[in-house]
Amino acid sequence: MTTSGRSVRVERESAGHYVAHNGRGASIRFGSGDDEFSPVELLLAAIGGCTAIDTDVATSRRTEPDEFVVTVAGDKVSDPESGNRMENLSVTFRVRFPEGEQGDAARAMLPRTVALSHDKLCTVSRTVELGTPVRMVVE
Repeated sequence: MTTSGRSVRVERESAGHYVAHNGRGASIRFGSGDDEFSPVELLLAAIGGCTAIDTDVATSRRTEPDEFVVTVAGDKVSDPESGNRMENLSVTFRVRFPEGEQGDAARAMLPRTVALSHDKLCTVSRTVELGTPVRMVVE
């Protein structure tokens, strides 16, 4: 087993508006505005993005897809007793490859690569499924 640290820094821009920064210089705005991703939507995007990358890297070695769309959905539960959470998460792949031998090879490996991402590779969905504790610290 190997470990390597990861972190992001979240800064408040104004009431309900935030920016997350990573150590490589990228940033993404989010918040509670109508034109922004919410934190829950970012979680869904992280799940879909992680498994999309795993799957795309493997299948694109055979051929470029004609269509590659991953939809992540779930139900947000607001429970006064047990707290807010997401349930019934699903990740749906709609991937189309061109006709021909390379497209056939990519199509054949698609179910295996999606399963491998789910079962071993996608850090985000694996962490959600394993229920990793989150420690809060106030400095």
